Amino acid sequence: MKLKYYQETDSLYIDLSSKPSAESKEISDGIVLDYDKDGNLAGIDIDNASSKIDLHEFTLSSMPTELHAQIA
Repeated sequence: MKLKYYQETDSLYIDLSSKPSAESKEISDGIVLDYDKDGNLAGIDIDNASSKIDLHEFTLSSMPTELHAQIA
């Protein structure tokens, strides 16, 4: 899973899969779910992210695998 925040558009993309998106559905104003060709959830796009979620804190807890972090 990868999280990417785009400051210039105030959007957050949560990439859940290495498969490309084949279909997108807006489920709420500015929240779009991306699905791969098999119908599996591939990503979540959140527009105006700073007004919808707290971008100042990020906590991971009880991850079932080794954690790798990359700060860009």
